[in-house]
Amino acid sequence: MISFSEAQIAAWLSPLIWPFVRVLALFTTAPVFSQRAIPMRLKVGLAFLVALCAQPILGDQTVVSIASPQALGTLVQQVVVGLSVGFAVRLVMAAIEVAGEVVGLQMGLNFASFFDPTSNAQLSAVARFMVQIATLLFIVINGHLLVLMAVLKSFEAFPVDGNFMHAIAQMRLHEMGSAVFSSAFWIALPMIAMLLFVNLVLGIISRVAPQMNIYAVGFPVTLTVGLVGLTATLPLLEQPLVALLQKGMTIFGV
Repeated sequence: MISFSEAQIAAWLSPLIWPFVRVLALFTTAPVFSQRAIPMRLKVGLAFLVALCAQPILGDQTVVSIASPQALGTLVQQVVVGLSVGFAVRLVMAAIEVAGEVVGLQMGLNFASFFDPTSNAQLSAVARFMVQIATLLFIVINGHLLVLMAVLKSFEAFPVDGNFMHAIAQMRLHEMGSAVFSSAFWIALPMIAMLLFVNLVLGIISRVAPQMNIYAVGFPVTLTVGLVGLTATLPLLEQPLVALLQKGMTIFGV
């Protein structure tokens, strides 16, 4: 009769179960992977497939039995690291959202807002459009593969040891908050400058010709210039998006 000891079962399951938990936590926060259109069963199956195929890359890992006292701390560590990888990429999309909100405010289109089910928030039409373009660009530049590489490389920077507090202190994700706003305003800066110049010209016209209804003329002009500016600046969105992704992924050893 074939029998297996608890140590043998732990040695077989531990290298698979902890990467599976980390990848599954990533799929709950990372863009594209976390969309509600993807069924939960598909996410679980894909996470298991990624963890299984990554076994040759991960190498020898610390064996932590599910029934051991360290299992709870190890579980929390995998969830924290997986969520952090996805959250770092989510901050990149947040920078695009902030840039879109600022541009929409300058164009006068912030009143055209609607509920976005993917982010559970109200987004203006311009912000939603820029996020959609950034998501498509994220897929085109293989950002989804970069995210999977980051979660696998994170096992080198944050090995399975159950020390989740050390992992949180080492990642320092709060420092990316300033990068979100600085990058957002850097992306929106050409549009802000262009629309500021248009508003300045409209202000001069209103002083030169007071009989002109500046409100009836200003909105179509601002909207037209804003759309032209979006057409001109969207092809330049790749560089700041890639720079933000690289900055976020360097935390996890990519």
